[in-house]
Amino acid sequence: MLKERRHAQILGQLRVSTVASIKELSDRVDASGSTVRRDLRDLSERGLVKLTHGGAVLTESYFASFELDSNLAAEVETGAKAAIGAFAAAQILPRQTVIFDSSTTVLAAARELVKSQIELIAITNSLQIAEILAASRAISVIVVGGTIRWGSPTLFGNPGLSFLGELHADVLLLGTHSISGGLLTETSQELVAMKRAMIDAARRTVLLADNTKFRPPALFTICSTGEVDELITNADANDEALSVVRDTGVVVHNV
Repeated sequence: MLKERRHAQILGQLRVSTVASIKELSDRVDASGSTVRRDLRDLSERGLVKLTHGGAVLTESYFASFELDSNLAAEVETGAKAAIGAFAAAQILPRQTVIFDSSTTVLAAARELVKSQIELIAITNSLQIAEILAASRAISVIVVGGTIRWGSPTLFGNPGLSFLGELHADVLLLGTHSISGGLLTETSQELVAMKRAMIDAARRTVLLADNTKFRPPALFTICSTGEVDELITNADANDEALSVVRDTGVVVHNV
């Protein structure tokens, strides 16, 4: 198993139980105790877990600026992201203009749209999503300009922000770091600025977020959930949290 996948599964187990022993985590990821100890040391050095006697406790939810690197984020809730992405892709109509945010769940929707061979104009600030969409001759891909974020194939800043300010797209497929109460939040101002510009540029905003996104807020507010038209999430999402989102007028799809 890839190290990033083991790390994602360890974090997933700790989100459920908060604290777990080496034995419990070894069983979860089907790896030896020594391998899990090395994984926990790696995760501890990155500030994601705190080592305990014989195990670890989750720490990531306590940091407002916490952010997984892109390789690890791609391995979190992969089944849920695939299901959410497939549902989102099925709602897109031929010849629409669609903005693709740089989140890993939106990436799953992009993969599904390539399979469908639907004709689209696609606009994105993700080099990874652009590369995937470009595999389809039916999709015309526009990459907004900007500066590449360290450790991520994501563009931010100008000229992308100015370009988005001139657009009138049909749909935005949006990701977020956190859904907390009636707010969407992110870990950096640069990401917030891009997401805000995308929301303003689209007639309809569809938020793609798996159950792990319902957590304490990150440092910066993107917008209220009331500025989103639809939320696509998975069946493990917290019912109480979804009720709060519905109360702001958002149509919620559980897939």
